[in-house]
Formats: sequence, C-alpha cells, structure tokens
Amino acid sequence: MSPPDVRKITSLAQAADARISAARLTAVPGTSAVDRARFLTALTARLRECLGRGGAELTLTLHPRASDGTVLVRAVVEPLAPRPGRTPPWQVTLTCPGPAAGDQPQPVGQDDDSTYADAVLAADQETASILRRLDETDRQLRLHREELHATNQGVLALHAELVAAARTQRSLLDAERTAHAAAEKTRRLLTFLGDASAAVTASLDQDDILRCLPELLVPEYASQVDVWLFDESADPHGARSAAAVAAARSDRPQHAGPRPGALPGIDDLPPSALSPDRPLLSIPLTVRHTAGVLTLTASGDRFDEDTSVMLVELARRIAIALDNARRYEQHRDTAETLQRAQLTDLPPTEGLDLAARYLPATRGLNIGGDWYDALPQPDGSLLAVVGDVTGHGLRAAVIMGQLRTALRAYAAEDDSPARILTRLHRMLRHQQPNLYATAVIARFRPGDPQVVWAAAGHPPPVVRSQGGNVRVLDTRPGVMLGVPMPFEYADQRAELPPGSTLVLYTDGLVERRAHGIDPGIELLGRTLAALGEPELEDLDGCAESLLKPLVHDTERDDDVCLLLCRTAPPPSRDRHPSR
Repeated sequence: MSPPDVRKITSLAQAADARISAARLTAVPGTSAVDRARFLTALTARLRECLGRGGAELTLTLHPRASDGTVLVRAVVEPLAPRPGRTPPWQVTLTCPGPAAGDQPQPVGQDDDSTYADAVLAADQETASILRRLDETDRQLRLHREELHATNQGVLALHAELVAAARTQRSLLDAERTAHAAAEKTRRLLTFLGDASAAVTASLDQDDILRCLPELLVPEYASQVDVWLFDESADPHGARSAAAVAAARSDRPQHAGPRPGALPGIDDLPPSALSPDRPLLSIPLTVRHTAGVLTLTASGDRFDEDTSVMLVELARRIAIALDNARRYEQHRDTAETLQRAQLTDLPPTEGLDLAARYLPATRGLNIGGDWYDALPQPDGSLLAVVGDVTGHGLRAAVIMGQLRTALRAYAAEDDSPARILTRLHRMLRHQQPNLYATAVIARFRPGDPQVVWAAAGHPPPVVRSQGGNVRVLDTRPGVMLGVPMPFEYADQRAELPPGSTLVLYTDGLVERRAHGIDPGIELLGRTLAALGEPELEDLDGCAESLLKPLVHDTERDDDVCLLLCRTAPPPSRDRHPSR
C-alpha cells in the first residue's frame, strides 16, 4: 500500500489541485466513468463545503486488494475548524481495476496553466462521456418506455379479452345450466309420459283406466281431473265448464282462467268465459272421432308450456286406451253373445240326467272356444259332447260354432263317436289349417250298462259309481282335431252301471300353469268321490259342488266347460211292502 497523500485545503486553488490529483489517481482504464464522476463530484462538493468553514485536511490513500487485483481509492476529508462533539471524518471510496497510475499524485502548482487546462479538458471529456452514457441511457429509457407502453397496451387488450372471455364463459355456463334444466325437465316429462302411458294401457277395462287418471295426475300436474265421455248414460247434459264445451265443439285443446303467456297449440277462451278461479285445460279425447273431453284444473296459477304439450300427448294416448277398451268390450260382448247363443239347452232324456256349466275366463279376452252339446238320436240314444277350440275371442267362438254345426250334421248320419271325430278332424284339417281343437263324445243307449266314447286330444272322462268308487277313463286319446296328419279314431267302451255319474270337462277346469293337469284331475276325482248319494240326486247342485274347490276361488286364464251325465239308479226295493 502506498503512503497516503495528506493535504491541507484552505483555498479554491488547493481544492482544485486536490481534485486534479484525485482525478489523475483514479484515471485507470476500466474504471466506471459514472462511479469516478460520483467520486470526484462528491469530493469536490465536500471540499467546497469545508472551505466555507475554514478549510479541511484531505487524505488520499490507495489500498490494493490481493484477492481480486483491484485497488481501493479512499478520500478522507476532516474539517480544520474544531466542531463540538466527536464525529467521524467524512470519506468516499472508489474501486479501480488496477494500480492507480503507478506514482503517488504530485501537487499541482497554481501557475501551471497547462495542468489546469488539461484538467478542465479531461473533466469535459469525462462529462462528455457521462453525457453520452446519459444519452444512451435516455435512449434505452425511451425504448423501455415504448416497450412498456406496448406491453401495457397488450395487457389492457389481454385484460379486455379476458373480461370478454369471462363474460362469454358466464353466458355459456348460464346457457348450459338452462339447457341442462330444460333437458332434465324434458326427461322427467318423457319418463312420466311413458309411465302414465303404460298405466293407462295396462287394462282393457274403461273404468280401470278412468280410476287411475287422478292417481297419475294429482297433485303434481293437476289439482282436479274430470273426464266427460259423450256416450255416458248418466247426466249427458250435465253442467260442464266452458272450456270443456269449447273443446268438444272445436276438437282443439282449450284454456280458460288467469294465466300469463300463451300455450302452444291451445286456444284461449275469450275473457267472458274466464270464470274459474284456477286455470282449466280441456283436451278432446280423439282417435277416429272425439269421444270425450279431459279437463284438468291447474295446481298453481298457470300451466307450464312444456307440461301442457305433454298433457295433450297423454290425452291422445288416454283416448287410444279408452277406444281400445271400448272396442275390446264390444268384441267381447259379441263373442260372448255368440257363444252363449250356441250353448245347448239340455234335452230331457229317459234314464239319464244332465247338468252343464260354462264359466268364461276372468283374465284377458274371456271368451274362448269351449262348448258342450247333447244330441238325442232317433233310436233313443244320446250323444254327450264337450269340446275346446284353441285360442280366445270372436274367431274361436265362430270356429266353435262351425264345429258344433258340423258335429250335429255328422251325428245325424252316424252315432259312432270315433267316426264322428274322424270326420271332424278331416274337415278341420282341410278347411281351417293352423287351428286345432279337442273334443270328447260319449254315447248313452237306454238300458245299456256301457258307455261308448272317443276323445281327440281331450282330458279323460271321470266316472263315479253308485257306491262312491271313482275311476279315470285314461285310455290314450287320439290326436287333436286339425293336426296336419291323417288319423282314424277308435271307439272306447266303459262299464257304466245304473246310478253312475260320468263327468266330461275341458282343461280349464283342471289345468293350472304352475301345477299342470294331473293334480287337477286328482282333485276332481276326490271331490266327486266325497259327494253323497243325496247330493248326486240334485245334479245341478252337484255341478256347483265340483266347481267350487276347483275354480270359484281362483283367477282363470281359460274358460271352463262341465257336463255331468248320471244314469238312473236301480229301483229301490221296499223291505216291508204294503198289504
């Protein structure tokens, strides 16, 4: 480290010399011009401040740093005039990248004009360098300011885009919520429409359909439900709402009552007709023609548009269900009338009592092809017949009538049960393909202790003797009538002593889906064996006694036909004849 340069500064010239020495000392290439200017400016300002108070002592020292090769230039200024209190001396430092000009600065004489001139010029150069740096800094600041302005504009534009995107996103979210709510509402309405449609079409009974409507619609979709059917016999001209009358006349849905807005496809009545406290919606029940009007009273203060559209569609389906029920009832009544008309009144026959029962099915189209008949023959014999045509409804009843007529015609020519069945089989196979029937024919001759019978795919007859013994005539029956194959039936014979009862029946009496036919035949036999002789004397009562445990307490999918034939008991002998 070089010895310090200590100077007393009491005049401006000495201050200038000191500044020139400090400038030379720090004139090292690589030294920051700005830091050097700050160093010199601060030193000059301190010296000028001290000159006003009597001068100062300046100490310039160089401190080399071995670690990085730099030199620390330190200027310490201490006023000459004593000051109250002990304060540390003022100092300023500058770091130079290398040795400071090699030699210790020499004092500059006051008459050395070249030295001052050189110092002034050097100061101007330093000032010019600093000004250039300031100009460059100013230019950089302008560039940065322009970049900052552009960035700010970009940020503002981005912020505007973000605000617009946020606004768009909110609108999209609102639209999505609205669409989701609308979709959920539509799903709920469609689900209800499907469930309600299934409920109203589950039955073919008009009363059942009308009874289920309030359960479906009240209270969610209506507070009250009224159905006006035009073919109602009770009070056809009773008081009806103006909306219902207008719907019946115009064949269009009508709305009446206070309600904001308009319902699509629904006419509004004029204000003079708006008498109800709550809105009414009257919808015609139309299929091929208008058969009635469905009137709904709103649960609240209005009918929702989507709900109203659903209710109009539901009314259309209700109309179809009611029309199907009406047509079904007409079809059933026609078939039942036809079938009842073809059931024979049993003829009185000497030596033979007859009793018959026919029960329609309780589920589905309850008209089948079951029938019974009793045909007196010219020789005094009688043919007892029980048959069953497959299927239900009007067609089965018509085919049953054709078979019954054909059987009567064949029986007029031949009294053999087997030959009659053979001819029936041939006729049905050629004239009614894909339609089958079963039948059993039993022939009774007066005084003959045997019965001649034949069966075509039919349940076996059951015989009860006078003593109570029951047997099933389970000889294998022939094929069903109408099966597409030629077949010759054979007559069977069975002993039938006086007082015996022969039971002919259709499968509806003994067959159940869960158990088959054999348990039913066994139950029929047990019930028949349990009857006493006094009960058998009343053959109609006997028929009821047989039906009760077998069918009266159960739902029936098939109709039932029963024919009882009881031969006259032997004459009783009086042990104590009158004299």
